[in-house]
Amino acid sequence: MLVLSRKVGERILIGDGITVTVVRITGGGVRLGIEAPPELAVVRQELKDQLDREESKSTSRTPN
Repeated sequence: MLVLSRKVGERILIGDGITVTVVRITGGGVRLGIEAPPELAVVRQELKDQLDREESKSTSRTPN
């Protein structure tokens, strides 16, 4: 894992198409702006985990 220190307004580039910008830093967290190609999904981890759990429940209920 790469760990970086950034200040407000500074950016991190990932490949040729993804830019992460530090928008705001507060005592409780960091606000990030993410620019990515439209075909690339950008999703918070907790949302993906929730969707995976819901999908798993619906799949387990489907009769064989």
